[in-house]
Amino acid sequence: MLHFIKSVGFAMLLAGLAGCGSLQNDIDVPLPSYSAELVVECYLEPGKVPSLAVTTSVPYLSSTRPQVPPDVKVTLTLPDGKAVPLEFRPNYAVLLDTGSVIKFYTHIGRDTLKARPGDVFKLDVRDTQGRVVTGTTTMLALVPIDSVEYKFNDKTGSERKAYFLTNFRDPSTPNDAYRVLLHKGNPAKGALLRRPETDISLEDQLVNGKPVVVGTSYRFVAGDTVTATLYHTDAAFYRFRQSVRDARSANGNPFAQPAAILSTVQGGVGIFSVLSATRATKVVK
Repeated sequence: MLHFIKSVGFAMLLAGLAGCGSLQNDIDVPLPSYSAELVVECYLEPGKVPSLAVTTSVPYLSSTRPQVPPDVKVTLTLPDGKAVPLEFRPNYAVLLDTGSVIKFYTHIGRDTLKARPGDVFKLDVRDTQGRVVTGTTTMLALVPIDSVEYKFNDKTGSERKAYFLTNFRDPSTPNDAYRVLLHKGNPAKGALLRRPETDISLEDQLVNGKPVVVGTSYRFVAGDTVTATLYHTDAAFYRFRQSVRDARSANGNPFAQPAAILSTVQGGVGIFSVLSATRATKVVK
């Protein structure tokens, strides 16, 4: 009897689904007009030639390939007031271990950048359509890494692994943020161009003026060379990266809340920052 009830119910379900085909109604949804914005991504690094990527934003349903406008003029103003034009010369760098692109730029300078904590840089990006993006950034003080250390678990053989700790002290100033990267391999042989083992961002809301310890899971083995990179950033840089992460998570997810990019530039979308980094390397023995 139970089997009969289930069979009847299944048959009714199939009949109901078959009848749903007559309820289909295709409609055209008019999309609002869209004005593309300039998108700027610029990370200045002391000792390196300044470069940045300029693209344009695209409608949600269009191709995800970057649109590179060729008619953009970029000017970087140095702390001494000197205006330096960056040449339109698109290129890219790739990860050594995967071959995927890690840095794409459209404009690049000629000389290496000199920057000290407290130096202020300005950016001006404009095209022939009248679109203008500006930004200002200040190099923050270097926060030294006090120590890096590791500790093995109590297992043996291939399961014996170590976690890694990066220790530093947050200054007493508020609204500091950090990004900690761990790369495995010899830095002199391009280890920093490989995908990081760990990439952690944090704010100092709960640790202002206190020691900070950033740890990993058990993922390192004897013989590994581990380089910790500590970027001292501001809250705006932290919010930008978090908003990009949230936007990626929401993209294509019908249950996710739409996420806006929290830019640090004016007149467009993107980030303009000078990186303040310290490093420490340790061999796991």
